Formats: sequence, C-alpha cells, structure tokens
Amino acid sequence: MTQDGELSWQGRRIAWRTVGSGPPVVMCHGTPWSSALWQPYADALGTDFTVHLWDMPGYGVSSKDADHAVDLGVQGEAFVALLQHWGLDRPHVVAHDIGGAVALRAHLLHGASYASLCLVDVVALRPWGSPFFRLVKEHADVFAQLPPAVHRGALEAYLATASHVGLTPAATAMLAEPWCGPEGQAAFYRQIAQADERHTAELEPRWGDVAIPTHVVWGAEDTWIPPDRADRLHQAIPGSTLTVVPDAGHLVQLDAPVALATELRRWLGDVVAGQEA
Repeated sequence: MTQDGELSWQGRRIAWRTVGSGPPVVMCHGTPWSSALWQPYADALGTDFTVHLWDMPGYGVSSKDADHAVDLGVQGEAFVALLQHWGLDRPHVVAHDIGGAVALRAHLLHGASYASLCLVDVVALRPWGSPFFRLVKEHADVFAQLPPAVHRGALEAYLATASHVGLTPAATAMLAEPWCGPEGQAAFYRQIAQADERHTAELEPRWGDVAIPTHVVWGAEDTWIPPDRADRLHQAIPGSTLTVVPDAGHLVQLDAPVALATELRRWLGDVVAGQEA
C-alpha cells in the first residue's frame, strides 16, 4: 500500500510517502538529492516493512520558500515533527549524506528514539563538503544568477562527480529536476549557502551517547566523503558495525544497487529478529 501526504510545519510544506506494511522504516535523503533516490529501495523493502519517505523542506517536492531557513538545525527539528505526525515512536532509520546529520541531531539533541540506525555515506564528521560545494558556499549569490542553461550544465557536472560508475541520463534527470526552474535554482544555492559545520560539530562530543544498534555503510570509492570517515564514525559509535561497498562512490544507491539493497535487507532483518527474540 502506498500513501502520499503533506505536513504543514512552521509555514513549510513537507511532502511524504509511505510504502508497504510491517515494522516502520524511515529513509532520510541528503543533498542535493531527494526522497526519489530512496524510492526503489522503499518499493523493495515494502514487502516486509512500512517504509516512510520524506523530502526535507527546501528539497524535492517540498516547499522552497526563500524566506525559510533550510540548515541542518532546522531539518533536525522538522524530522522530529514529522515522526510525531506519523505517530512513530521507535522506527528503524536509514540515512544518507546530510540525512545522517539530520537523523543524529533529532536523536541526540531532540530526544527522538529509534529502533536502529543505518548511516550510509553520511555527513557527520568535519570537514565535509566537496570542493565545488565549498566554492559555491563562498559565492552563492553569484552562482544563483547563472543563466538557466549554464546552471543546469554545472549542476549535472557536479552530480556526476558523486558517482563512481557514471550516471545514466535518466538518473541525472531525476536528480537534477528539483533544482531547475527559477524556484529550484535559487533553492539549490540557498541550501549550500546555509550549510554550516557547527551543526555536526555539536554532535561530535556525543557519539558515545548513541546506544542503539547502528550500522555504517560506505562506498569504497566515495570522493565526496572519503571512506576514512566511515572508520572514524565506526570507532566513535559504541558497538557499531561497518560495511564498505566496493566499486561504489557517494551515490552508492545508484552505483551498487544490488549490494546496497542486500545489505539493508540483511541489516534490518537481523535487527528485527534480534529485538523480537
């Protein structure tokens, strides 16, 4: 069963979708992605779980009002509100990229409870941000004025660097579409301009407080967030486990879909079985 909905929160419109039936799993996307990146995984896991997808405010098909902050602090608070809206007490959470920081902020700073946490190539430890990301952050106002065709060309070239095996035209279009047009282009540069490492710096002293089953998954060829971060995160979170996916970059969902889907199903199945025993 699939259900689409929206949450109105602090003037923002947060689009969400649920797929399947069973124990609840929430999937958090990163930047510059949307929940569309997780949709095939939600469809596959929906045979055994109720999978909840959402677009962060400022992303995907959620609202992109220029007056609304979209930094990681806001996103963590929005995630807590959405969990309450769904009535989820202890869901399993799978998070990618800045979705990891959002999920961790909700858990460590705002008291959100999870049954388990799977962190996939996440933003969690400083420094973070690709060279292009940092360049845009320093000159966001200039980049926002690019002609639409030049913006799309730069955007697609940037997206391509997140993949180790190369993006198909269909994948490129899926990733780029929310960031095109006047509203999308402005929103793309806005979310980069508001990125701030202080939102992950606040988490770093608290890794030892993560006391839920936690699994770290990383693309071996991730050039955006190198695999050494995976080792550091694994060592910092007590009892966590680590899987490195070969021949996959930052977009491990697209580079190694079979390997990632297999790993997610194994992890979630093991955690559920262990908690039911």
